[in-house]
Parts: sequence; structure tokens; C-alpha cells
Amino acid sequence: MQRIQVILTIDMENLPANFQEILQQEQAVVAAWKEEGILEHLFLRDTKNGAVLIFKNLSEVEVEARMKTLPFYLIKKSVEYYNLLQQF
Repeated sequence: MQRIQVILTIDMENLPANFQEILQQEQAVVAAWKEEGILEHLFLRDTKNGAVLIFKNLSEVEVEARMKTLPFYLIKKSVEYYNLLQQF
């Protein structure tokens, strides 16, 4: 089964003053993706500077388009995409 892993890193040195508001908006978008059935896993990085998201049932192009709608996308430092094949 194909999965897309996304590693999102936030620019922690340039956080906007309304970061907590952006965080709430981010959580709402991610919850909607989970409800929609396209987000399989969300892991917060222990360094608290980003997250790892695992998408299913979407192409890489579709995942990239979805990621661009995230509020955190505007304060990103980097975004990496990896196509994965689940073995078990």
C-alpha cells in the first residue's frame, strides 16, 4: 500500500506573534484530514520544531497541494516528501 511521508520543519527563529492562533488553525485542518481518511498518522517531532505526517490514498501531487493549505506551511523552514510502500 502506498503512503506519502511528509517531514515539515517550522522556522522556530521567526515565529509570528499569533503563533498560538495559527496552531489552533493547524489542528483544525489536520483533524479534518483525519476525519476525511487521508491522514493516517501525525507524529510531533521531539525537538518541537515540526511534524511527520503519513498520508494515504493520495498521490504526491495531491499531498503537496494539501500541505500548501496548512497554516504552518507559511512559517515552514522546509518540507520533504517521501513515497513509501507499506510492507506490513
